[in-house]
This record gives sequence, C-alpha cells and structure tokens, in this order.
Amino acid sequence: MEQSDSDIVFQSYGRCCNNEEFFKDFYDRFMGSSADIRNLFANTDMKAQRHLLRNGIMQLVLYSRGMSDTKLRALGKSHDRTGYNIRPEWYRLWLDALIATLRQHDSAFSPEIEAAWNRAITPGIDIIRQAY
Repeated sequence: MEQSDSDIVFQSYGRCCNNEEFFKDFYDRFMGSSADIRNLFANTDMKAQRHLLRNGIMQLVLYSRGMSDTKLRALGKSHDRTGYNIRPEWYRLWLDALIATLRQHDSAFSPEIEAAWNRAITPGIDIIRQAY
C-alpha cells in the first residue's frame, strides 16, 4: 500500500524533531538567508523560539493529516502585518530552509520525501501567508 504524503511527512519529521540540533540548524540556515530575517530574531529567546517552531511544524503536519486549520489561522493572525509583520515572500525562504535542514537530518531523505513535504505543508503555509 502506498503511503500518503502526510504519512511520509509525519515519519520524516519524527526522525528529525527529537534532535535539538535540527531546530538550531534550521534557524542558522533561515537567519542566514536574509539580513531582514536575521534582524527579526535579534532580541529573541531562541530556546523558546525553537519550541514554537517545533509546534508550528507539527501544526502544519497535522493539518495535512486532516486536522482543522484553527491553529494555522491563529498563527497567520500573529504573523500578519499588525503582528510579527512576516512578509509573504519570506515563507519561501522558510520552506527552503526547512527542506535543506530535513535533507541534512533525515537519514531517509529522498526526492520523494522532499516532494511529499512540499505537497503536504504548502496548503497550511498558504493559510498563514494569506493572513498578511
């Protein structure tokens, strides 16, 4: 039986998220992608931020598995122009950093797993981005 994208992503994330270095490497990569993004995190408690990231990615994964979009809509609200002011074009950099970090940390990573991640979480990212 063929696995769904959400199953593939759930398992891939499971292989990565128990390693705190995954989240550290993600932020090193993400902040390295743009001075604007680096500046967003200038006065941030990164340990707390990594915890939020862990939960945020899980919300995207759970949405791909059929869960309600309520938490993603709340994330969109907090990240909109009146909240953290996360510009819509930055989500591509976020996804690129995530995929590169998954490639580094998921021992089973493959082009198929990368494609599954893109298909599974892009709809959830779009919900967050469209709140802007």
